[in-house]
Amino acid sequence: MRIATPAQRGQIVDGEGGTRGQQAAAERTSVEVELEKRLREHTARVSVIGQGYVGLPLAVELARAGFPVVGLDVDLARIEALNAGRPHTPDVDGRELAVLREAGRYIATADFDILANSDVVIICVPTPLRKSKDPDISYVAAAAEATAARFRPGQLVILESTTYPGTTEELLLPLFASRGAAVGENFFLAFSPERIDPGNRAFKVRDIPKIVGGATPASTRLAALLYRQIVVKVIEVSGPKVAELAKLYENVFRNVNIALANEFALMCRRLGVNTREVIEAAATKPFGFLPFYPGPGTGGHCIPVDPGYLAWKMRLNGYEARFIHLADEINRGMPAYVVELIAEALNRRRRSVNGAQILALGVAYKRGVADIRESPAFEVLAHLRRCGADISYADPYVPSITVDGVVLQAAELTDERLTSADCVVILTDHAEFDYSRIVELARLVVDTRNATWGIAAPADRVIAL
Repeated sequence: MRIATPAQRGQIVDGEGGTRGQQAAAERTSVEVELEKRLREHTARVSVIGQGYVGLPLAVELARAGFPVVGLDVDLARIEALNAGRPHTPDVDGRELAVLREAGRYIATADFDILANSDVVIICVPTPLRKSKDPDISYVAAAAEATAARFRPGQLVILESTTYPGTTEELLLPLFASRGAAVGENFFLAFSPERIDPGNRAFKVRDIPKIVGGATPASTRLAALLYRQIVVKVIEVSGPKVAELAKLYENVFRNVNIALANEFALMCRRLGVNTREVIEAAATKPFGFLPFYPGPGTGGHCIPVDPGYLAWKMRLNGYEARFIHLADEINRGMPAYVVELIAEALNRRRRSVNGAQILALGVAYKRGVADIRESPAFEVLAHLRRCGADISYADPYVPSITVDGVVLQAAELTDERLTSADCVVILTDHAEFDYSRIVELARLVVDTRNATWGIAAPADRVIAL
């Protein structure tokens, strides 16, 4: 394994020192040498396919480093907004985007013919699961086919979309080989998993180490060299499959531990103990423990989805990933558990769910973002609505949602609205909510995020996981 920092840009770090570097240089093709030169000089033309939560911040970071960058997307409204300096993600500043656009270092377009002039193509498209829980890699396939159709010698193609192990070499490589690409000679292919955490102010693109696994040593070298221009550390691994599995393992780890925390919350409820207090006490151990907290379920583009890619691949290999399946079962059961908590809390007040006014705080899958993909809030609200509840919601990031075919507009969180609700359920712990005020005014609070932890309130008024 090789680890490099910005101070080591372009250097191969290993135990053999300069000898190995000289041998590698002698073996490089003229195509590789030319591309390396363009990467070092930041003149390589980069195209990033997919301008969502992953692709846009990456494109902006590359443009900030001085590369001429094109952001490709099929959403025409998004392209228009980006070219006007209006990003849709909290991780990109609109003013900076406009400056990069005016300087000619970034442009958004739907014209995929521009790929023919690109030195580097990075694929950052969605990889959802089908209802059958099989991987849907149609977006990856379409992006790869569009790129391969415009292949020219000297291109570096990097897949960042999370996918099953083997995708890079089994799907992408044959597409390019059929068009005359010789990997490691006139074409370079690598996988480098995205690790973006939308809305995380502490860890931006530049702060998060990049894993790189190329189909050939030359592919690894070039992809690593590109990323060293924009991130603090690059970790080179032996091949794409290792990099693909590393990303999946990261999210399986999180999914399994969140499931443990969720099941632990069920146990604590039966024992009459506050879950958060127990976890905080355990977290005082300075080694061998990492705290995870319960919630209404998992959401977003990673944790509820990615483990399914590994489980599917292993099933094809005759192995059932039992931990993954069990964690999925527990996490997917949490929205129903939240509804059960609400129903029991209302019953204690001689009130039924049917006809109750229930105000949900937050519908995004996590705090500080507008992303509602796989958000468990929707299942909670849908279940409550089917039980006859009169549901409404407040979320400073999400102006409207659709629940069971019914469009709801975000409500203003007024004192009157808080006092009139039979139950206020906290589904997303946005920092914009005043939790002390909520606890003071609401008749009943069901807190699925422990946002009210530490706020004094009668035990029968605030119910926490």
